[in-house]
Amino acid sequence: MDKFYTITELTREFGVSTRTLRFYEDEGLINPERRGRTRLFRPADRRLIQEILRGRRIGFTIAEIRDIIKVYKDPPGEVGQLEMLMNKVIEKRDELRQKRRDIEETLAELDNVEEACLTRLAEIGVGT
Repeated sequence: MDKFYTITELTREFGVSTRTLRFYEDEGLINPERRGRTRLFRPADRRLIQEILRGRRIGFTIAEIRDIIKVYKDPPGEVGQLEMLMNKVIEKRDELRQKRRDIEETLAELDNVEEACLTRLAEIGVGT
C-alpha cells in the first residue's frame, strides 16, 4: 500500500498552515488525492511542498515556482530544466545583491545623519 500523508502531518512537518497548503493546491502547484473531503498527499507531493517552500524562502514568486514545476513535468527535458533553473537562480542572486547594495547605502546614509546630529548636539553644548 502506498504511503500517504495527511494535511495535518505535513503542516506539522513543515511548520505551515493548512491554509498555505490549500493555497498551493488552489494555485495548481500540488494536487493531492481526495477521498471525500480528505486530502491525501503522496511522497511526491511532500517533496514538491518541500521544494515550493525552499523556493519561497529564497524569494521566488508563486508564478516562478509554477514555471519551474511545469518545466519538470513537461519537455524540454533535464537540460532545459537545469538551464531555466540556473537562469532563475542568477536573476534571484542579482536581485538579492542589489538589495544588499541598497541596504548598505541606506545604512551609510543613516550613519552620516547620526554623525551630523551628534556633531550639532556637541556644537550647541548638549551632551549625549
